[in-house]
Order: sequence, then C-alpha cells, then structure tokens
Amino acid sequence: MIRFATIGTSVIVDRFLEAAALCEGLVHTAVFSRKKGTAKAFAKKHGAEFIYTDLKELAESSDIDAVYIASPNSCHCEQAVEMLKHGKHVLCEKPAASNAAELQRMRAAAENGQAVLLEAMRSVYDPGFQAIEANLYRLGKIRSVSFRFCQYSSRYDNFRKGIIENAFRPELSNGALMDIGVYCVHPLVRLFGMPEKIEGASVFLENGVDGMGTILAQYPGWQAVLQYSKITSGYTESEVQGENGSMQIDRIADTRKITIHERTGRRDVILIPKEENNMVYEIREWLRLIENSQEDEKSKIYEEASGNEMQFLDLAREKMGIRFPADVFLG
Repeated sequence: MIRFATIGTSVIVDRFLEAAALCEGLVHTAVFSRKKGTAKAFAKKHGAEFIYTDLKELAESSDIDAVYIASPNSCHCEQAVEMLKHGKHVLCEKPAASNAAELQRMRAAAENGQAVLLEAMRSVYDPGFQAIEANLYRLGKIRSVSFRFCQYSSRYDNFRKGIIENAFRPELSNGALMDIGVYCVHPLVRLFGMPEKIEGASVFLENGVDGMGTILAQYPGWQAVLQYSKITSGYTESEVQGENGSMQIDRIADTRKITIHERTGRRDVILIPKEENNMVYEIREWLRLIENSQEDEKSKIYEEASGNEMQFLDLAREKMGIRFPADVFLG
C-alpha cells in the first residue's frame, strides 16, 4: 500500500482525491500546507491522519511513500526536489516546472533518490488519447493540426473585480499558456515531437499575465496551430488533417469522441468509454511505475514528452514575451 501526501488544497486536489479513491493500492495519509489551519481543515475534510507545514519534515517522514504536488507552478521544482531526494515518488501537476532548467533539476533529484517523477498531464494517460494515437494512421500523411482549449476561468470574474487569484499571477509562473495552453502543447509534442520553428502571440491582461494566445508550430511539410484561452470559452473541436482524411476531436483535454472523415466519404464515429474523472488514469500509471521500480519503455516516452513540452513552452514564451521570476535561473 502506497501512503501518499498532498501538497496543495485547491479544487484540483479535491478532484484528485476523488479519483484516488477509485484506485487500489494507495491511501491518503497526509496534507501539507504552509498554514496549519488550512492543513488541519483539509485533512479533516478528507480523512488524512497527518498534517505538515514544514517541507523538509514531510520529505523526511517515514509515514509517507509518495507525494502529489498541486501547488502554484513556481513552487513545483523546490517541493519536488525536496521530496525526490528523500526517495519520495512524485506526481506533479502540469506543467511540471516553470522552465526546462527546473525540470532537469527535478529529474536529477529523482535519479539520485531512486524515485519516480511523473507529470500529471491527465489527458495523455487516458483511453481518449490512446484512441487518437491508434487512429492517426488512417489519415495518411499529416498536413495540419489544430488543437484548441478555450475555457473561461471561474477566477476571471474575480480578476475583473480587482481580486487577483493565483491562476492569474505571473509571478507564480501562471497564465493561460502554462495552465491551459499546455493541454494543447503536450499532446502535440507527444504525438509528433518538436517542431522546426515556433511563432506566437498573446493577449496580456492589466497585471501582465497572458489571458489567451495562439501558437504556430512549423514541422517539415505541415504545420500546427494551437489556440487557448482563460478569458473566453470556445466550442470548436480540435482536428488533425491528413492527405487521406481528417480526425475531429471533441475535447483535447478530455477526449470522449473522435470522428474520422476519410477522403473516400466514409465517416466513422468512435465513442470512448472511460471514467468520468479522468485523473484516475494518471494515478494508475503512477502506481504502475512505482510498483515496477525500473524504467520501462513507457516511462521513457513520458520523460521525453515532458521534456519536449517544457522546451516548447520556453521557446513559445520567448517569442511571446512571457517571463517569470523563475527564469532568472536561465541567465
């Protein structure tokens, strides 16, 4: 039985714990928060036995085997490194770090601590992504990819009232690209690798955070367009176009239906049955990697995709003028 702690007390952690309850082989044992009152309340809500307010104390605890990190993006690296170097397995919310340099530090700590580090990019571990991947061959030579994720943030209402929550604070390495755009970036580089060239433009809000953006990624003989937003909602499906047909994807972050339109006129609708809370699949894969205890082919794929994702985000931010305090480490 894997005893795990949670770092963070936001709604995403509630959702994670709902999913964890559906997975065999782990038990929620502890809660970490900088504020003792917050930790106590969250632990009581979810039945966790221990609370921690000191990061090193949590890392050194013999009562914990693994940690789920869902703190602001700027905190991921420091928290993950502390856990990993003490042998704690880490599932870290996307994006795993503020930049590629931080991700390298986290990977080094995982190797030294002989622990599993996995990015919680929930969409690519579930049956929806597997269906996309399995049916790409039907499209022939790929010529165009359009991935879209535009979802009006509930926190934007407060922003418009002058209340700036973490999701809209660039000093925490947050913003539309890192929080929403990453759902477009990761599957792109997971399926097709890194592009030859990246261009992009952002819409910036009053405090300097990016609220929405568009990225053009150029590959040999084809291109990809990524559109994302935290300040508008969009209902246009994502699509992959090839010379033999096209694939429509209902939601790139939580795919439940794909439609293949072949050039011959054939139309094939594929419905994907899966858990309502698709965080279940990333948790099960995390457990599998922990239990396996050795690097396998899938873990190498995950590592490469997360590395390419961070490299892509760094390049896109450079093009769009998005800088974070954490980037001081980049020189």
